[in-house]
Amino acid sequence: MKPVRLLTALAAATALVLPLAAPASAGPHHGDRPGHSRHDKPGTLRWAAPDGFVIGTAVAGGGHHLEQDYPDPFTSDKRYRRILADQFSSVSPENQMKWEYIHPEQGEYDFGMADAIVEFAERHGQDVRGHTLLWHSQNPEWLEEGDFSEEELREILHDHITTVVGRYAGRIDQWDVANEIFDESGQLRTEENIWIRELGPEIVADAFRWAHEADPEAELYFNDYGVEDVNAKSDAYHELVRELLSEGVPVHGFSAQVHLSMQYGFPSSLQENLQRFDDLGLGTALTEVDVRMQLPENGRPTWAQLEQQADYYGRALSACLGVEGCDSFTIWGFTDKYSWVPVFFEGEGAATVMWDNFGPKPAYFSLWSALLESRHGGR
Repeated sequence: MKPVRLLTALAAATALVLPLAAPASAGPHHGDRPGHSRHDKPGTLRWAAPDGFVIGTAVAGGGHHLEQDYPDPFTSDKRYRRILADQFSSVSPENQMKWEYIHPEQGEYDFGMADAIVEFAERHGQDVRGHTLLWHSQNPEWLEEGDFSEEELREILHDHITTVVGRYAGRIDQWDVANEIFDESGQLRTEENIWIRELGPEIVADAFRWAHEADPEAELYFNDYGVEDVNAKSDAYHELVRELLSEGVPVHGFSAQVHLSMQYGFPSSLQENLQRFDDLGLGTALTEVDVRMQLPENGRPTWAQLEQQADYYGRALSACLGVEGCDSFTIWGFTDKYSWVPVFFEGEGAATVMWDNFGPKPAYFSLWSALLESRHGGR
């Protein structure tokens, strides 16, 4: 039986009821590997991962969630928090550190939810990825519609980076410093991005310098979608990174978001692309992985779709595990209950590794088995 078909059968056998861990008997017992964290419960994703490799998820909240008919997931859903703690060794605020949320008014910051996520991570032995410092989207109206001089705008960005990164110095492992600065053709977003439009491309390097000054220990990343393959967009990042490194700018990593759709083929050069950034001396990561699909009229994926989705998830993880410096793999939410996909892609959904009721899909077991195989293989 093919591995994915076997995983599909396994998921069916569970009757879609997740025990919050795959069977512990499938591998060594808790504490068998050196450096095993006391937080790594047997059979979970974080337990299955090889040493030094973190498996993460976005923490649902802010953004589109504010418009839904459910309360804030992170603070109100106890089962959600329990799975978040048990299964994952890294967390990324989905929206709670973006400008519109954390800096809602000029000179005013709201750190309440960001603080809660960081404190949660510390209690459960999890890394934190900060997301994001310089972006063209989800900025507050006071910023986008304000009448600022270049000097004033530059100081606003400097103050924001210094304040936010400085607040979490020593507590956040990686930051998405510059997010989605190129369009699909590999051109800088000179119109959409207020910082590049008003202050010029040089502001990107300054953002990295300011973040490094605020926390010299944090790893600083470029992050984008559509850069999974070797293409015009990833080429643009590769060239920019080479230039910045030659100038001594503290760029430490490159990450691909990996928002995939089953309407399109899997990005076949993903590992090759990650490797060429690794060859520059950068860390690499997959940071926002999900695999959406066109749903049938009844709203339920077919088993064939679930099988293909599991294959995509497993191949993405394997590509990361195949690159020495790729040590962080984050899915963009773990349950369909709180997924962003149906809100933004009409007719598409079921993009995560768990159902609305937190039952596992074949994709969950695909990740779990790939992690365990890598762990036993001595990655």
